[in-house]
Amino acid sequence: MPNERLKSIMVSGGWTYTALAEKAGVDTKSVERWANQNRTPRLAAARLAAEALGEDMFALWPSLRRPSAARVMSPEMVAQYERRADVPVSAFVDLLGKAVERIDVLVYAAVFLHEAYPRLNDLLRERAAGGCAVRIALGDPDSENVRQRGQEEKFGHGIESRCRLALMHYRPLLGTPGVELRTHGSTLYNSLYRADDQVLVNAHVWGLNAYGAPVWHLQRTGAGTLFDTYAASFDAVWSTARPVEEN
Repeated sequence: MPNERLKSIMVSGGWTYTALAEKAGVDTKSVERWANQNRTPRLAAARLAAEALGEDMFALWPSLRRPSAARVMSPEMVAQYERRADVPVSAFVDLLGKAVERIDVLVYAAVFLHEAYPRLNDLLRERAAGGCAVRIALGDPDSENVRQRGQEEKFGHGIESRCRLALMHYRPLLGTPGVELRTHGSTLYNSLYRADDQVLVNAHVWGLNAYGAPVWHLQRTGAGTLFDTYAASFDAVWSTARPVEEN
């Protein structure tokens, strides 16, 4: 099968096989094979020929376009877990306990933290007292997105109850300097647990409770954008969330 595009351009430009061969630094028969047998030239020759013809090299020979190499592992990836249930609670506690400047938590409920570590509020107060800004965003149990998640997870109204329970757990923090508590009604694609330049990302999978979904531990390194992508998503949800008022 001939390379019709190449042949058409050569005809319209008055190019002979010999003339193009001289420009590309190859013999005449090579150019004939490019045109009549749709052979692909070597990269250097293709570049010279395309330049002479005033054409895009990849438009003339699409097979020269090499796909970008896939990055097997981001330099920001610290660890991966198949399920949140595989992550020891100590990993969450240690991460938050080392925060110096910022703690951000974006969840619907995540009551497992208070249930497994009853001192969580004390830890957050200690971090805030040390100058750490703490922001907690919980799911609004009356929002349509929370109700929808309950249906998708086949937990019925269970997730709404867990959101109310989570709010009960965090409510004692209201009025603590440096701690902000809000509720949101956004579609939650990932739960986020951030401490300074590290974050645990619990992905959400349709029909699966969060404890059965994967978690990846990211760290900002300056060599990637994953961390900043999730940090920006927290800020976007936070901007729409409503402050919880003290009773």
